[in-house]
Amino acid sequence: NETDLLEFECLESSLWVGNKRYRAVLTGWHLKWTEVDKKNRDKKTVSVPVAEVVGVEEGRVEILPQKSVEDTDKDFTVFYVKRSSGGGSGGLLWRLGRTQFSCPSRVLRDQWTKHLRAALKTHSPLRPHRLLVFINPFGGKKKGRQIYHSLVAPLFELAGISSHVIVTERANQARDHLLKKDLTGFDGVVCVGGDGMFSELLHGLVGRTQQEAGLCENDPAVALQPCPLHIGIIPAGCRAFINQQCPLDFPQYLAGDSQPLDVCSVHHSSALVRYSVSLLGYGFYGDVLAESEKHRWMGPLRYDYSGTMVYLSNRSYSGTVKYLPADPLLSSPRDKTRCLAGCGVCSRSTERLFPHSSDSGSLYSSHFSQFSTDSEGEWVSVEGRFRCLSLTCMSSSCARSPQGLSPSAHLADGTGDLILVWDTHPLSFLKFLYRHTSTQDQFDLPFVEVHRVKAVRFSVPSGREEQEYEEIGGLSSETDGEREHVDTVSRNGSQQHLAERATTNEQKTATPFLCGLCCKKSPAVSVWNCDGEILPFTEILCK
Repeated sequence: NETDLLEFECLESSLWVGNKRYRAVLTGWHLKWTEVDKKNRDKKTVSVPVAEVVGVEEGRVEILPQKSVEDTDKDFTVFYVKRSSGGGSGGLLWRLGRTQFSCPSRVLRDQWTKHLRAALKTHSPLRPHRLLVFINPFGGKKKGRQIYHSLVAPLFELAGISSHVIVTERANQARDHLLKKDLTGFDGVVCVGGDGMFSELLHGLVGRTQQEAGLCENDPAVALQPCPLHIGIIPAGCRAFINQQCPLDFPQYLAGDSQPLDVCSVHHSSALVRYSVSLLGYGFYGDVLAESEKHRWMGPLRYDYSGTMVYLSNRSYSGTVKYLPADPLLSSPRDKTRCLAGCGVCSRSTERLFPHSSDSGSLYSSHFSQFSTDSEGEWVSVEGRFRCLSLTCMSSSCARSPQGLSPSAHLADGTGDLILVWDTHPLSFLKFLYRHTSTQDQFDLPFVEVHRVKAVRFSVPSGREEQEYEEIGGLSSETDGEREHVDTVSRNGSQQHLAERATTNEQKTATPFLCGLCCKKSPAVSVWNCDGEILPFTEILCK
């Protein structure tokens, strides 16, 4: 039967694209069409894997920007994943390609559509069939619904994917739904929104997976289980750090392609605070986020304004950083490599961390058990004053920073890149920030260190954090119930209370750098920026 099916999928004939003749061949695994000149000589060839064919339609069909169908007896249209250069990170962008073929007869047209659809069923086993979609109607420029219905829903229909759509009405509605509701029958979840919506889906899926496995998320030594459902991202928010590409880059998800992703857990006092997949930043990055929360009325411009104000404030903070180095023989944050599709470092690391996993496309959490043994290495400790420190599990590249915070960071190798920026002259720190906007090496500065790590601990000088907590109501002496309440506040993304903390705490000695309106006393401690959310704790453990 399998041999008959393979023979059924193979097809070859002459087809026309516009006024040019092509020799088209379907081999089961690939669809190829080669231009043929008047002397029957081959010219350029286009080859598309069958697994990357999104859909096949009879007639002359347009999907985007608006669906239109010209029902002709001898034509059919193939939609497929088309790779093109121009990615900010140096990789390839995935676009929706479309080619209209004309056949000599309707019988041949029907043969092609029948064979192509049979090949899709056979060679696209990972393609999703039913998705759960969450739309944030309030994020960014409030165009979430428009983006979904005009750009995404037509692609779902083309690919034969059914969807259940939920338009959220409150914060954490998506997270709560994933934690409590029945998800049977869904092949994945999709968020139409910003980083906040993605974070809700991440926490909901990771939390549900651990609950069903009977694991305690608050225990840093526990090896969390990978999530069985994939997450698709349609960016529609102000902060697009997780995915800066336009919604038309979604065809790879339709084709069943996926990318494993490292997840960093953030703990405080033996309790899980949050998960992070992008940036965990203290100092400058935390101060910018806290300042921006006071100017939300400015929209996305608040980040530029807040960044300028915080820079002029010339702040630095004391702290102790302890980190567990990763194996330098596997990879290095200075090795000039880029994590692209098919990355060898990530593939080898995934096999090492999950030797018994059969689904290489799952969203992987960090493999915590590797930190519980002494054989993994010794902790390194550094102490001093820092302009900022950050831990990132990906390059975090975006339009303004083409190379990202750490250009050689890997998406799924079980490590993060720790970047330490020591206290330095304001102009030197500005040089460091400016290099993020160019191709210059931001790590090639005497006051900057970068380390590939498996775990990080951060603490402030004795008594300083307790002093700060007393000023905002005695958080340092909270009971277990109060600690649980603060954790809930953090996970709900309550920013107002936390932003007030960052602005009411004052340091006794001001930094001697006059800067006009920003010449005021600085807080003794900063706050943590965790994927765009402020954490209410200073001392944390990250794995």
